[in-house]
Amino acid sequence: MAKKPRLTLVDEATPTVQTPPATLGKTGKTLWQSIMSEYRIEDAGGKEMLKQICEAADNVAEYSAIIADDGAVIRTKTGPRDHPLVKHALAARSFVVRSLHRLGLDVEPIGRVGRPTLHDQWAED
Repeated sequence: MAKKPRLTLVDEATPTVQTPPATLGKTGKTLWQSIMSEYRIEDAGGKEMLKQICEAADNVAEYSAIIADDGAVIRTKTGPRDHPLVKHALAARSFVVRSLHRLGLDVEPIGRVGRPTLHDQWAED
């Protein structure tokens, strides 16, 4: 007869922070660590979405630095116009905010760790 596996106690209050993907820059890694310290994302789809969000946050930081150096309005042969990266920065910021909302990470965790389940959303209504 096979032995039963030993049970181990898991502390739900302190989630384990997983290391961020190596492809992320400073801003993305900071965001990854911040989110993973507050929420438990264990599924492959959720981790991939979070990685994409963090990469977009890196892009926002890069675009913002370039815009800060060049200015929001640049001079061209035809006159002043908006910096071309302004619309890309805005789109990346919008992607980050929308995606965090879709993952359910735009609400403050109150005594729970992990993304809210569909059951949790019904119970609050």
